[in-house]
Amino acid sequence: MEEKDAPFGPLKYLYIGTSNVQKDLDYYTRVLGAKKVWDLSSFGTRVVAVRLGKGPLLLLADHRPAPSCILIFQVDDIEATSKELRKHGWKPEGGKFEIPEGPCYRFNDPSGNPLALLQIVRPNVLGSMRGDTD
Repeated sequence: MEEKDAPFGPLKYLYIGTSNVQKDLDYYTRVLGAKKVWDLSSFGTRVVAVRLGKGPLLLLADHRPAPSCILIFQVDDIEATSKELRKHGWKPEGGKFEIPEGPCYRFNDPSGNPLALLQIVRPNVLGSMRGDTD
C-alpha cells in the first residue's frame, strides 16, 4: 500500500454503469479526449477502460445500471482486510467473486453507495488479454 495510515490501497477503478458503451466511449474519447486503454467483451458483457486524467481508470460497463459508479480500492490481502473489517461490522454484498485481475468483495456504505475491494493477483492479465503488457 502507498499510504500506511489509510486502511486500503489506491483507488484503482471507477466502475461506471452505462446504457450504451459505444456512445459513452465516443463521448469520453472524442468529446473529453480520454485515451482508451482496453476494451473487453466476454459472457455477453462489454467493459471498456479509459484514462481521463491522473488517478483511477474509468471502466464503462454495460452490465451495471446507469447511472451508477462503484469505487474499487486495491488491497494487499483481501482475506486479511475482510477479516479485520468484519470485526467492525462490515458486510459484503454477496460472496467473494473474481474479475480478471483477482478476487473482489462488493459492499455498500450506510447510504447505499457501492464500493469494492480488489486484490490484484494477476497484475498483467488485462494487458495480455488485449495483446500487450503496458
